[in-house]
Amino acid sequence: MSDAVPEPEPDSPGTEQAHEPAAPAPLDVPRPPTGNAEVDARLARLADADHLPTDGHVQVYEDVHQGLRDALTALDARPGPPAPPRPHEHRS
Repeated sequence: MSDAVPEPEPDSPGTEQAHEPAAPAPLDVPRPPTGNAEVDARLARLADADHLPTDGHVQVYEDVHQGLRDALTALDARPGPPAPPRPHEHRS
């Protein structure tokens, strides 16, 4: 009796064959509204990556990241309520 495993036929099941990569499929990650229209628009842009091959995701992610950074920077630039008056220091 031989321990050798017979070579599979080229067209038989289980043989290695070149396969085409799967088509991009949406991840369907829920994105609940944040209450900020600009941020919601940027997050909605993430859906663009659902229809791109993996190597196209980086551009979308970088665009969304920059847009979110810009939105945060804009929040810092908005004038807030006036600061409370500082108590006068009493010098002797």
